[in-house]
Amino acid sequence: MRVRGHGRHVLSTLVPILSAVLLCASETPDVHVAPLDSVGPRAMEKQTQESLARDYLRAWQTMIAAFQQNQPEMLDGYFVGTAKEQLSNTIQQEQRLGIQTLYRDQSHDLRVLFYSPEGLSIQLIDRVQFEIELRDQGKVIGRRQVRTNYIVVLTPAESRWKVRVFQSGMLPTLTPESAVHSQPLSRNAQSKRAKELLA
Repeated sequence: MRVRGHGRHVLSTLVPILSAVLLCASETPDVHVAPLDSVGPRAMEKQTQESLARDYLRAWQTMIAAFQQNQPEMLDGYFVGTAKEQLSNTIQQEQRLGIQTLYRDQSHDLRVLFYSPEGLSIQLIDRVQFEIELRDQGKVIGRRQVRTNYIVVLTPAESRWKVRVFQSGMLPTLTPESAVHSQPLSRNAQSKRAKELLA
């Protein structure tokens, strides 16, 4: 099979894909977890302490990949309930609009607020820093650094913790562009979002 004639086409197709992968995976985020000794009302088991940060960070990696590839079904592994529904809606809207959101995850400062008596729910605050890059039909139209806070509720499922609530804007330090995934995008929102990223 001869493929020489298609070399330039293949290369031009792969370059934006590879650059997206490098943007999202080039660095490992810095992670700090506040002491868990005083979390209640139930004492948190050592195994739960270890799996909490691991599964939450994997959820972030899953979300980044889902937005990078515009494939909402990728969220299934680490998201359920309203968190999965809201993120899926946003990805589907981005598919229809021909836009793509790329993240560079930089740091997380996690503080657990509540561990339910039955061990079926964990609530935490994540003070997070990341970079967003917005693309329209593969062309970069905006990039911005974001510092914000997320309120997160995790629930156990299939031998791991899954994100059930993933909501930004709950604390005063929230910046407007950090809530970009809290509601589905419209065409007007697409234009507004690009302007915010470029500001």
